Amino acid sequence: MERQPEGVVRTPGETLAEAQGLLDAGKPFHAHEVFEDAWKSGPDAERALWKGMAQLAVGLTHSARGNATGGARLLSRGAEAIAPFRDPHGIDVPGLTAWARELAGRVADGEEVDAAREAPRLTPLTP
Repeated sequence: MERQPEGVVRTPGETLAEAQGLLDAGKPFHAHEVFEDAWKSGPDAERALWKGMAQLAVGLTHSARGNATGGARLLSRGAEAIAPFRDPHGIDVPGLTAWARELAGRVADGEEVDAAREAPRLTPLTP
């Protein structure tokens, strides 16, 4: 599968929309690359946020590929990284941290993961 182009500068909204589409399509590694672009090109104050988001996506990648140890570790690490942020760019931080911690526990217990079915919502759904 072709990789995402690297070094693309996007607005936070564009980053979230593109990453959500990739997650929904079962392509969490590609979403990780989108978050990595934001982490590397964004303001210093948000680097930990975007790095944590990338860790969540790559944690889902490892989990779906059967790497339970790596998947659980990255999901937990990503949850810890984003937890201090409060409503950045509409990101559902409480929902994502709860999703990541719950999934990390299931993965550590040996549950198989389908990346598309487990894709989180990055922002709350609007009516």
